[in-house]
Amino acid sequence: MLVSPYQRLLQLAFSAAPDAAHYLPATTLSAYRTFEEADPRDLSFRFERVRLGVALSLMKLLTDLGDLEESRRVMEVLRQALKATSVAAIDATITKEANVFERLYTNLYVNEEGEQLLHLFERALDADSQPLMDDVIREALRLAPTLDFSHLQEEDEE
Repeated sequence: MLVSPYQRLLQLAFSAAPDAAHYLPATTLSAYRTFEEADPRDLSFRFERVRLGVALSLMKLLTDLGDLEESRRVMEVLRQALKATSVAAIDATITKEANVFERLYTNLYVNEEGEQLLHLFERALDADSQPLMDDVIREALRLAPTLDFSHLQEEDEE
């Protein structure tokens, strides 16, 4: 079976098995395919699940880049939102935890790579069509292999 760009992004971001098990249930892994096959009445909910999966992947990359508490908190909110069964429930989860997203931007110092990830994260949240989301996924796939995670290897060696 062919792996979609969406699935490749998830795999890149969640390469460690424990992280993948914690953050990526089967419904998240298959969200893009489910979106493409969705009944028109269910399209907006399925698109929101893709958006959350992309945003979660970008936050994971940002967290790995700088081990940032704020981005870990955002990841947890996104993980909870992925459990929702409707667009209204997703919105309620995100709205309830809006302060977590605000802290991400106010308490965060990042390098240029982090800025690029945050920009893609914003674009993922703003994307309102499949072509715009596909652009974010493609750019994230181009950016991810260039990120410097060498500090993670140094920590492992100690």
